[in-house]
Amino acid sequence: MRLILTAFILLSAVLPGHAIEASIERGTAMIDPLALRELDRGRFSIGAMLLPERSTDIPLTTGQVFAVGKMAKARAAIDREFDRYIAKQRQRLPNATIGVGDGFDFQLFDSALLDAADSRFVLAGIVNRMDRSFVDEEGCGEIRLIYRLTRTAMPRNKEDLPTVRLPMTLNLVLKAKGDRARDRRGNAITCSDIAKRWLAAGESSLTGAALAGKLLDEGGPLDLIDYQNIDRIETNIQIAHAPKSAVRDFRTDYLLKVFRYDAQVREFLEAPMENQIDRDRILADDGLRREFKSWLLDPKHLAEFDRGMALIPEKFLASGAIAATPVGFDNSDLQPEFGLMQGEGANPVFAASDVVAALKKAAADGVNLQNIRSLAGFARRLNDVTCSGCHQTRGIGGFHFPGVDWMVEKPSNSSVVPASPHFFGDQARRRDILIASRDGRPPDYSRGFASRPQLRGNTELAGTEYSDGWGAHCYASGKPAAGNDASFRGWTCAAGLACQVAGQISRMGMCFVKSR
Repeated sequence: MRLILTAFILLSAVLPGHAIEASIERGTAMIDPLALRELDRGRFSIGAMLLPERSTDIPLTTGQVFAVGKMAKARAAIDREFDRYIAKQRQRLPNATIGVGDGFDFQLFDSALLDAADSRFVLAGIVNRMDRSFVDEEGCGEIRLIYRLTRTAMPRNKEDLPTVRLPMTLNLVLKAKGDRARDRRGNAITCSDIAKRWLAAGESSLTGAALAGKLLDEGGPLDLIDYQNIDRIETNIQIAHAPKSAVRDFRTDYLLKVFRYDAQVREFLEAPMENQIDRDRILADDGLRREFKSWLLDPKHLAEFDRGMALIPEKFLASGAIAATPVGFDNSDLQPEFGLMQGEGANPVFAASDVVAALKKAAADGVNLQNIRSLAGFARRLNDVTCSGCHQTRGIGGFHFPGVDWMVEKPSNSSVVPASPHFFGDQARRRDILIASRDGRPPDYSRGFASRPQLRGNTELAGTEYSDGWGAHCYASGKPAAGNDASFRGWTCAAGLACQVAGQISRMGMCFVKSR
């Protein structure tokens, strides 16, 4: 655990500069700080999106956001999650203190900040997720407006002094196409047209206000979306932090929630989280356990699960999750689905023989599994298909997109890294899907494991921490080769680097310079 944490801190400190990352996310995300500032001052502010009828451009404070009628049930659900978390920690660690402030063993996020008048949600990035079109191909996937909770009343006497950004993001998820069928000229809007607009914007050399204007203009990608495209809100809050002590390791927990917009009642309502398998409920219910095992090991569903495209029925899902960080490379109870596999608990859902038989049947039926080729591969997919398992993997803490800080005096000089290695590593796959959509070809929506990007022949990330460079996740192959795990044996390191094993049981680790 100490090795993983040390490597994470070092890796976070040496991530490449913004200029390198800008080429990686071209066409798939917008992280230009000055352009985001312009958009936040207009129709893409959180206030304009939630209350389009407002006639003022004055930003909504955090307290005002959660006072909006349509947000009332979302706020109440977050409060209930805080109560559950506190009760669970007190039951699990009766001798540990928990509360707001440095004097506690578990230092809580101050939920009073959600009522604050001196903070607000600032637009910190816009992300194209047309790679999720397989969920609803007619809707062409999603566009995500990501807002970061930020203090607004803090003095700044140095031009490069960062703003006080609080550990919470609010992700406003929009349908890429929505209900709008035609553009300004009456032409039918297609997924191909939307992809074309995004890719063209990614090739632009414009920055700041000029870029924001191009994105909003007729023919620009943001011209097609507004508040009417809203599908849901996703929140990520660093709910508690426990510093290292004599009795426990450093730990930080993140609360993940989803609230779907119900247009009939005009409210954001708590909703099951996509593929967030409700481990505790399934383990406690024999009927649900049998049903879940039968569903997931069905050959059709297993093939979709392997490709990262399974949509697990809601009856098996949770409506909230805690992503504990950091986690090691060996399976542990910090992972969301620990206990479902044989060897992880007294009464697992999946026996080793169940999974092996399902894999053999898939092979006999001619199903070409791309990722899950072993028991360990199945177990890893069980975790990284969930929201919390993914956020535990190659994140910045429990965030994959903490966002751009454009509120500093000179945002172009800001050293804040806007997104995680997992995020940047996935851009080649997402852009490949955009290109296929633009060109009218059937996209390949599959994805690999969260720990290693699916490059699809792209060499742009070769030798970087996003793929096989220093700090990348890897698998240490042994001899004989037949003993290497088929799901991970391709996770090698670039020339000059070696895989330093960090797990006590697995052969997983990170790529570091070879010792002499």
